[in-house]
Amino acid sequence: SERPVSLNSGKACADALEARGYRVTRVDVDRTVAAVLEELRPDVCFNALHGIYGEDGTVQGILEVMDIPYTHSGVLASALAMNKPKAKHVMKAAGIPVAEHRLVHRFEVVNAHVLEPPYVVKPPAEGSSFGVIIVPAGAAHPPQELARPDWRFGDMVMVEKYIPGRELTCGVMGERALDVIEVLPQGDAFYDYDAKYRPGGSKHVLPANLSPFIYQNIQTLALEAHRSLGCRGVSRADFRFDDQGDATGQITCLEVNTQPGMTATSLVPEMAAHAGIGFGELVSWMVEDASCRR
Repeated sequence: SERPVSLNSGKACADALEARGYRVTRVDVDRTVAAVLEELRPDVCFNALHGIYGEDGTVQGILEVMDIPYTHSGVLASALAMNKPKAKHVMKAAGIPVAEHRLVHRFEVVNAHVLEPPYVVKPPAEGSSFGVIIVPAGAAHPPQELARPDWRFGDMVMVEKYIPGRELTCGVMGERALDVIEVLPQGDAFYDYDAKYRPGGSKHVLPANLSPFIYQNIQTLALEAHRSLGCRGVSRADFRFDDQGDATGQITCLEVNTQPGMTATSLVPEMAAHAGIGFGELVSWMVEDASCRR
C-alpha cells in the first residue's frame, strides 16, 4: 500500500547520496530481493521502504541473515513499532502517555460500539493512515465499512479513543531529539494520505508554537519512545496535544515511525534542515550509522 511513497523516498535518498559521491544501486524490491542482494553484495543497504515487509522487521531479518549493514531500526524494534497495540503496551510501561485502546475482530466493531464515541479504528500494522476510520461523537451506528468484502487490512483492528487537539510530531536522530512540527491539514481535520504526501496537503509549523515546557516535554517523550522500543538511526513520534484552552493540557503519543518518509514533503528532513542538517548530510549520516544486529 505504501509502494509509491517508498519509490519517492528511495529516489530522493539515492539522488542525494550520489551527489555526495556514494556509489548507489537502486533496487526495486520484490520477492527476489535476497538473490539481487547476493549478487550486488553492497557495503550498506539504505532501507527506503515504508509499510509491511519493509518496516516491520521482514527485510531487516533478510539483511541480518546476509550480514549486510542497514539503516534505521533493527528486527525487533521494527516489528514492535509496526504493531501498534504492542508498541503502546511497551511505551505505557515506560511512562509514555498513550490512548485507551482495544484490539478486536472487525465484525465485533461492526456489530456494536466497543468504545464510547468518538473513537478511531485503525489496522494494527499499517502506515500512512491507510484503513483509518474516525467515528464521531454521537454516532448512532458503528462503522459498516469494516464489513465490506473489499476490506484489505486484515480481520483484527485496533479501536482507539479519539484524542482531540493539535497534531504534533518530533523526529529523533541517533540520541538527539529534533525540533517539533505542528501539522495543520488543509481543508480537513484528518491528517490522511493526501494531507501527508500531496504538495500543499498540509501546513507545517516549525517550530511548533508551544510553551517551552510543552515543547521540551514533546522532545523528551519522542526520545523516550525511541529508546523504549529499541529504535536506531532515525525515527519520528507522533503526538496529540489537547490544550483545552490552556498551555498545560494532555500530551498523548499516538505512534512511532521507524521508517519516516524521506520525500519532498516529509517531516524529518524538514526538522533536520531547521537544525542546520541538509538533506544530503542527513542521508549520509544514516549510511555511516548503518550496522547489523541493531
